[in-house]
Amino acid sequence: MNGHTVYLLLGSNMGDKQKHLQHALEKISLIGTIQHTSAIYETQPWGVTNQDDYLNMAVQISTPLTPELLFKKLKAIEAAEGRNSIIQNAPRTLDIDILFYDELVIATELLIIPHPRLHLRRFVLTPLVDIAPDLIHPVLNKSIQDLLDICPDEKTVRKYPAD
Repeated sequence: MNGHTVYLLLGSNMGDKQKHLQHALEKISLIGTIQHTSAIYETQPWGVTNQDDYLNMAVQISTPLTPELLFKKLKAIEAAEGRNSIIQNAPRTLDIDILFYDELVIATELLIIPHPRLHLRRFVLTPLVDIAPDLIHPVLNKSIQDLLDICPDEKTVRKYPAD
């Protein structure tokens, strides 16, 4: 599938976390071509901290879908994997965020791209550096590696399984 270059972050902290990520990759491959995947990282939860650690990974895809249609398809993948929480930062079986869509800057009721807090979260930047260290944030005009180097987040992010 030719199309738009999109970077996603996948996360899970409920049930069989690795299986949820694997299922997500299988379903994402039906709506886009997976170009690159990062290592899986075990990360401390953000916001609500009295919950299990997350497994996170970054994925680069190419997709013909519009940002809005992609968002709806990703939400359907989350729901099919058992996500039912609508509370922000609550535990979840699967979370899929659109980090970047080409070089677009979008701010609607449905979507904000680039993800508005990605530069503040080590659990996003670390896996993203695996696959796109030189990608330039279209609003902040800094590379992903530079954003990680100055990230104020001090939460633990380590490759999974831990070495």
